[in-house]
Amino acid sequence: MPREIPLHGVYLPSLTLLFLVVLLLAWGLDRLLARAGLYRHAWHPTLLRVGLFTCLYAALALAIYR
Repeated sequence: MPREIPLHGVYLPSLTLLFLVVLLLAWGLDRLLARAGLYRHAWHPTLLRVGLFTCLYAALALAIYR
């Protein structure tokens, strides 16, 4: 994957595009977990959501840049 992506003459890091992809993926996974009722077992649901997003973002970034 290229390190930079041109967008209307502005070069953006490819991690910006990855951030948007993970945002959509995490949102969908968050809806599934909420519908299944798994957040009532979490100590702090917001912290769980941030941790889920961070793990997804790091895993995909490592998979792409490895």
